Amino acid sequence: MRNTSFFTALLFSLFFAVPAIAKFTWERIDKNNSVVLVVDHQLGLFQLVRDYTPDEYKNNILAHAAIGKVFNLPTILTTSAETGPNGPLPKEITDMHTGVPYIKRNGEVNAWDNKDFRDAVRATGKKQVIMAGIVCTTFLALSLVQEGYTVFANAEASGATSRRIADDANERMRAAGVNVVSMFAIMCDLMRDWRNAPGAAELIPYFDKYMTAYGYLARQHAAAVDRGVIQPGESE
Repeated sequence: MRNTSFFTALLFSLFFAVPAIAKFTWERIDKNNSVVLVVDHQLGLFQLVRDYTPDEYKNNILAHAAIGKVFNLPTILTTSAETGPNGPLPKEITDMHTGVPYIKRNGEVNAWDNKDFRDAVRATGKKQVIMAGIVCTTFLALSLVQEGYTVFANAEASGATSRRIADDANERMRAAGVNVVSMFAIMCDLMRDWRNAPGAAELIPYFDKYMTAYGYLARQHAAAVDRGVIQPGESE
């Protein structure tokens, strides 16, 4: 009898002790309220990335930088101590984004510790941040959340020195409210509808360049419509 009373009291206390679960609100990426940050995708730091192969990661960082071009989003580039071993940004990125703010930090690991960088982000007037970087993504993402920004961290373009370290960093960011997402998720949420502009006409060439599987899917469909013939038994 006493055991029954004990467990009844325990269940009762646990029921009322559990805090109410906050209602989930999905904040979609708004192309009119977003800024793209390219953080420390430097040639020297590139050598430290071990959670992607070099070919994969080169593709991913160029794809990340191109998000701003496809959707005409304000884009900010930043590096840390680029005259030392960290090195400069790849020429493909600087050629892609001429005339945008390019903050060359003298040594701050967290870009938010640099006043010129903070001023550049705030000057955009945007409250959603699409970002990726090498090694230092987490520090900046947490600072931006603390400042009231909604952060979308491009996991495919954020490199770490091991898969374990990348997983731990992503877990830490998610716990703080950072949206850790893929490049494809970012692009589709910005577009929302293939009939929009930018839409299919702009994104299919983007995916063909940076996401081979989808690009070849589109090519195969076009080839089938243009010159395809249904083979015997195929429709079955």
